[in-house]
Amino acid sequence: MASGTALIYDEEMTTHKLLWDDPVCDIEVPERLSSSYEQLKCYHLVERCVLVPAREGSEEEIQLVHSSEHVEVAKSTQTMNEEELKRVSGNYDAFFFHPSTYRCAKLAVGATLQLVDAVMSGKVCNGMALVRPPGHHSQRNAANGFCLFNNVAIAAEYAKAKYGLQRILIVDWDVHHGQGTQYIFEEDPRVLYFSWHRYEHQEFWPSLKESDYDVVGQGKGRGFNVNLPWNKVGMGNSDYLAAFFHVLLPMAFEFNPELVLVSSGYDSGIGDPEGQMNATPEVFAHLTHFLMQLANGKLCVILEGGYHLRSLSESVCMTVKTLLGDPVPQITGEMAPCLSAVESIQNVRAAHKPYWKWLMYEDTSFLQNLSTRSNLLKKANPNPSTEDESKVTSNDEAVEVERFLELHMKNILFPVPPIKTATTDSKGSAHLFPVPVHVVKEMDRTEIRALVSEFYADLLKEDKTLLSLGRMLAVLDKILKKEACSGIAESPTSSVAVALRHSVRCGFQRVLCIFVGDMTMVPNTEDGKILMIHICEREQTAKTSFSLSLKDAEGNDFFSAVLGLILPVAYSYQPDLTVVAIGPNRSLGRRGISLLCALLRGLAESRMFVVTEDTERNLMQSVAKALVGAPAPHFGLYVPPTQEKVNKIKMLRDQFQQEWKMLQCSGKLSI
Repeated sequence: MASGTALIYDEEMTTHKLLWDDPVCDIEVPERLSSSYEQLKCYHLVERCVLVPAREGSEEEIQLVHSSEHVEVAKSTQTMNEEELKRVSGNYDAFFFHPSTYRCAKLAVGATLQLVDAVMSGKVCNGMALVRPPGHHSQRNAANGFCLFNNVAIAAEYAKAKYGLQRILIVDWDVHHGQGTQYIFEEDPRVLYFSWHRYEHQEFWPSLKESDYDVVGQGKGRGFNVNLPWNKVGMGNSDYLAAFFHVLLPMAFEFNPELVLVSSGYDSGIGDPEGQMNATPEVFAHLTHFLMQLANGKLCVILEGGYHLRSLSESVCMTVKTLLGDPVPQITGEMAPCLSAVESIQNVRAAHKPYWKWLMYEDTSFLQNLSTRSNLLKKANPNPSTEDESKVTSNDEAVEVERFLELHMKNILFPVPPIKTATTDSKGSAHLFPVPVHVVKEMDRTEIRALVSEFYADLLKEDKTLLSLGRMLAVLDKILKKEACSGIAESPTSSVAVALRHSVRCGFQRVLCIFVGDMTMVPNTEDGKILMIHICEREQTAKTSFSLSLKDAEGNDFFSAVLGLILPVAYSYQPDLTVVAIGPNRSLGRRGISLLCALLRGLAESRMFVVTEDTERNLMQSVAKALVGAPAPHFGLYVPPTQEKVNKIKMLRDQFQQEWKMLQCSGKLSI
């Protein structure tokens, strides 16, 4: 199993710079690269990565995407003076040449291909390339939007040619539409391209009709081009997560990519003068975490935009920390997508319903984006006298964002527990785990009695029960004391109620419990401190806002249940501890349970406790892998969910979307 995270950086790429005054291009500065790298060093992340040297991309590699004429124009600029450079730059929209630009762009291409090679060869599991100039706007025969060569598109063609890949996912979370990448792959069903971008009904650059949701690809590529337009500024963490839950993730799991490439622009983050969005750096940790569950973990993140240096560098660090397997910080902000985001997501789902099995039985309809159409009238008549005032305001805002991020990062970052995953070794089987786990000493009977007698005294009558409680509580206490990030314990599911109440008594105010299989003892959830989600054979009649039941989530109904309901509810709830209980007569298989655990690791600072009554070796090994952050196992050939299952999930979404607002991006709108 591949392990390790590659990092590619070459200081020479900072020599590409603007030589004349240009208010459009002056934000694309060398410090974008150097400040990101310095922040990585500040967090001691560089020394933890596998440092891979950059190289120049060859002309042959560049021409996998670009014309020879385009390459020749770029090459000719190496000996030009400033006036000549300015004249050639003027032939393109928002681009500038420097004598070093061609060399830097070749390094950017080569660095990206080095990362692909490192991941595909198994040298590392994943990685990030810090490159300049960026690439996703550049087209076959034209530079565009600060981009000369399309690094990610070249990487996709390179991976297809060298490794014979048939399914590559490109996720473009830059705030601008990567129209260059779209044009290159719009007829290619081997590349699924997903882009969200500030659009504002075609008012925002690049102001193209083909950036809207109804442009889905051409020919054999229909359905493989996914545009999610943001029609207002100020989109935040919940909007981005909703886009993943209700569009990208179900589509990606059906597509089943062999490699994931990210056009990683951080101008979609808070404080950026281009994006004007409100997403904070930790959201990129969550997005990265989800993408790590695809393609057996083969994930390459390549820098695109990002123009507020502090926001950019913190977001880069959040991405790399997650790639390294660190616990994911708690997401901040209200977990409720805005109406405009809901409208955009619904429209994307409607546009793609003819092409994707997961949408086969979903209720989808096009919405008219009424929440933002009225803003266009205001934009049509701007007040020119306010231009100078807005510049002053934007400078003040940049300083405010800097102060905010200084405090925000201190609040969300936390010491990583010394133990990654804890267990007990009652049967001498800890050495059978395929990943390192820390064995903890079981509690003695006196300590168990003191902990349990207050609320579950009946459990103290049998020695066998006492022993299992001792194993379970020993592991749980390590997690509650933040000495271990996660843990796995073998114990009857009746003991789960003890674990939940003990967690609440220790000060945890929001405990999420996903119960798979038969539940013999139902914990009290009335105080709102415990949220139960039950995946079971038999329907439960009692359903409150803190107790949900899902009858059966086997096979690919799993994705409908987990992505359409469980993850949105869990993120709405924002637990400070996640407990997964695996009981008898479970309908969810080993792969489903381990993938469920892997997806839920993004919650509660990755604080997760798994209690299993089933000690089947393959199950224990798969769960242990998920807890330490290993890539999720391949789920198998995608089969669409049954209409019955989709209808039941829709019914639950409609029932609970007022309580759990992350559900509001699918099914009936109720805002």
